[in-house]
Amino acid sequence: MTHSLKKALKTIIPIALGVFLVWYLYHSTTAAQRQQILSYIKKADPIWIMVSVFIGMLSHISRAIRWNYLLEPMGYRPKVTNNVLIILTAYLTNLGIPRSGEFLRATALNTYEKVPFEKGFGTIVTERVVDVLMLLLIIVTALLFQTELILGFLQESGLGIVGSLVLLLIGILGLFLSIRLIRKSTSGFALKVKLFLKNMMEGILSIGKMKNKWAFVMHTLFIWVAYFAMFWVVKFTVFETVEASVGAMLIAFVGGGIAMMTTNGGFLAYPAAVSKSLEIFGISAVSGTAFGWIMWIAQTLMIIIFGAISFLVLPLLNKDKESSLPTKK
Repeated sequence: MTHSLKKALKTIIPIALGVFLVWYLYHSTTAAQRQQILSYIKKADPIWIMVSVFIGMLSHISRAIRWNYLLEPMGYRPKVTNNVLIILTAYLTNLGIPRSGEFLRATALNTYEKVPFEKGFGTIVTERVVDVLMLLLIIVTALLFQTELILGFLQESGLGIVGSLVLLLIGILGLFLSIRLIRKSTSGFALKVKLFLKNMMEGILSIGKMKNKWAFVMHTLFIWVAYFAMFWVVKFTVFETVEASVGAMLIAFVGGGIAMMTTNGGFLAYPAAVSKSLEIFGISAVSGTAFGWIMWIAQTLMIIIFGAISFLVLPLLNKDKESSLPTKK
């Protein structure tokens, strides 16, 4: 497979998945229900949406501060303002080209703070590893607290407990076989996977050597609490989700998070995933889809607006920095 084909597939497959999910959701609702969804979106209280955006911005500022804890052991301490602007610009880029933001972050950090590209990129990889672990922790927590309800939903769906366990066992067996094959393989793909896992472990272990490791942990917790909080407050924009429990919102949050990871910024797939998650708790497809769209639109507009502002402001604030010395301690 050529490099250009791989690059094209990485862009096309997430979009295709999102389109399929929206097609499925479209055909599972009536014209009247779709009209009602649009009505919910139009009537959404802007105050709660602004509160959600504000919480989201706090999470980005916290992420910018946390980034310096990874850079400090290497002798660098960029301005937090620059970190915030770089992060928002990277998120904007990711909306267009998946995963391009990570390279832009490292490049911008090198341009404006003189941090070598490979060192900056290494800290970004570490961040991603920590974020994936946090999402996995939230998924496990959600499953533990809502096991009975989820199993009941599976039973109603025709899969049942036995079928779910069989699928789980097949998945675990497949994972072990894949790991064994990758460990023995010398193919290019296997070598890339092994290198990624090696870097992942190094990144995790490096946190223990950090001077401000507890501050790093607290910021990590704050970021993910903020993510859930910005999701939680949006429930007050749709009548049927106002009384939704913490457990219901947690499952929907996980569903939306997985959609964000597997598609291009959650494009089209996010509302569908959130709706299906809330359906487990008896919330109608109309209200669930409306909630998902309101949340996705709020997040996306936040990234587009503040990302565009950051893209313009970043070079203006650092117009004299390209020829400056590194900010090494």
